[in-house]
Amino acid sequence: MSEGKAKLDGATIAEEDDGIRLDRWFKRHREGTPHALLARWARSGQLTLDGKKADVSDRIATGQKLVMPTPPVETEARPARKGRPLTDADIELATGMVIHRDASAIVLNKLPGLATQGGTKTEQHVDGLLDALKYDGPTRPKLVHRLDKDTSGALLIARTPRAAAYFAKSFSNRSARKAYWAIIVGVPDIQQGEIDLPLAKQPGSGGEKMHVHDSGLASKTRYRVIERAGNSAAWVELQPLTGRTHQLRVHMAAIGHPIVGDGKYGGKGAFLTGTISRKMHLHSRRLRIDHPDGGAIDISAEVPEHFAASLDALGFDRLLGEVGIDAGEKGPPPKAALKAQAKAHSKQIRKARRGERRGRTADSKPTDFVGKAKPKAKTKAGAKAGKPAPKKLAGKRPTAKKHPARPPKAS
Repeated sequence: MSEGKAKLDGATIAEEDDGIRLDRWFKRHREGTPHALLARWARSGQLTLDGKKADVSDRIATGQKLVMPTPPVETEARPARKGRPLTDADIELATGMVIHRDASAIVLNKLPGLATQGGTKTEQHVDGLLDALKYDGPTRPKLVHRLDKDTSGALLIARTPRAAAYFAKSFSNRSARKAYWAIIVGVPDIQQGEIDLPLAKQPGSGGEKMHVHDSGLASKTRYRVIERAGNSAAWVELQPLTGRTHQLRVHMAAIGHPIVGDGKYGGKGAFLTGTISRKMHLHSRRLRIDHPDGGAIDISAEVPEHFAASLDALGFDRLLGEVGIDAGEKGPPPKAALKAQAKAHSKQIRKARRGERRGRTADSKPTDFVGKAKPKAKTKAGAKAGKPAPKKLAGKRPTAKKHPARPPKAS
């Protein structure tokens, strides 16, 4: 017996669903419809958008007319799984991390040790705290990117489905820019450069660990040494040009300078002695991303306590971190950045000249007598003290007095 023609149902895409995938629309508005059934409707042409055949992965737009079969009775929505109710401490934790909020976005300064999403034996995570960040918004906020559990810093949350789709596109097409701070073991030979090493999942790790492999996905990271603590450690700025799992951690370990506290990729060599914390020193310092309502979000997150304590213990000057490696700055740089840039330049010159002998000039004292009175010059034979030297004969030019070459100026 044939099923006959299925009854059709229709809907108009609302503004809040603009830009999301079609299967996401069903999860929101036809929650009990199985994905396998959606795929069958798409293959058979029973799903249409503005009269054209649609696929479950298509992005939908405000005002489009969606036509679909009416789901059978057995696909009625199942009750949503309820999470752990939020306590006052959970609400205080979530709201205390907020460093930016507008109608479309929230930016958190995520704490180290707090997972972004749930998993096995992970009960407390950012995703589970989002109900505390709904405020007066129409829907529950949504994660649009992730940070590792032990990585702190700027984490973007979308407040509407439209904003979520917009931000997700910005991350996927690499128009969003992220800058991280890290303290690493040792000092790279090259002060600023790019790491280009393909990454793949490491066999036998269950996908929990990555490694450098020729067959892996292209992965690029820009870095800049902000300051060094002798040869034992360096404070660096990192900018991922691609978004692979654990990319910054694997890349730094691969060039022989693991991030301090990252035992997963650096082993025992990733820890410094003394008072330096054993927590991971990787922080999402700055996030810049275009805003769906125009303009852009440009926000910096303060480092956590253990990171700040390590900067101080290693003698790093925090002002030097204000000079970014991104050349795409819009508008004049802030005064703090200019001051830091000048300070960093002066510091480089001093390091380059450390230990070199200063050249003598006609107007300067010899370096052998720095801090001492210069001895009186001896007079020529036959000349009386206090009387001028005899005039030179006409037609003869005095020989120029030669001095050691001056050291080249640092560029």
